[in-house]
Amino acid sequence: MVRFQTEGDNSIMENTSTDSFYYIQHHLTNLHVNLTGNKGFLALNLDTLFVSIVLGALFLGFFRFVAKRATSGVPGKLQTFVELIVCFVDRQVEDTYHGKSPVIAPLALSIFVWIFLMNAMDLLPVDLFPRLANEVGVAKMRAVPTTDMNLTFGLSISVFILIIYYNLKIKGFSGYFKEMALTPFGIWAMPVNIILNVVHELAKPLSLSLRLFGNMYAGELIFILIAALLPWWSQPFLGAPWAIFHILIITLQAFIFMMLTIVYLSMAHEHH
Repeated sequence: MVRFQTEGDNSIMENTSTDSFYYIQHHLTNLHVNLTGNKGFLALNLDTLFVSIVLGALFLGFFRFVAKRATSGVPGKLQTFVELIVCFVDRQVEDTYHGKSPVIAPLALSIFVWIFLMNAMDLLPVDLFPRLANEVGVAKMRAVPTTDMNLTFGLSISVFILIIYYNLKIKGFSGYFKEMALTPFGIWAMPVNIILNVVHELAKPLSLSLRLFGNMYAGELIFILIAALLPWWSQPFLGAPWAIFHILIITLQAFIFMMLTIVYLSMAHEHH
């Protein structure tokens, strides 16, 4: 049966389309405050800061709680769970990192668990945090910090600073400069070597941040599109399989960020 649309039908479709547009836009906009006025460059995404800090505090508090009550006998369920995570991360560090530093293993553990927790916020219903925010008078709030490029770049820049620090600490300024200037083509191609190595170093934080941001932003967008464009009765049938698959994505992204951090720091400890 063919349904002929009337003028009223067109207006209903236009209103639905407009509502969906504003719904998607609202859920993809951070709650931010400009530090230098309405048109200022410096701004803080308050929802990103709030959720990431709360999750970081929960991670530290939970691990400290378990560590304080750890026993040398038969471990309980919480201790077993934490030990499995710690042993898993420690094994990755031992297999990949060939230097000597007491910082790398705790850093890798913090990166993996913290990013996993921030990614896991994407599994919550897309309307949960915005509705809770409206209840307390807040206009908007995004629940997934890793969908904010500012946070992913902040994490990657922190790792990049550590890479430069360990390069200078292990190799010294002269050794690091020689590595940048003389490899891979030797002294006669020094300008080319420097350009290639600078691009290579800058690609590290870019790859870390954009990979995490891109995957998590795409996942969040799919959840929002399912909620905005599909009838309510069909959303569980499409949302649940995507959520199950998304568990793999959020875990894999945390693991990749951790492993690349370990690899980059291991490279900083090695001499060519």
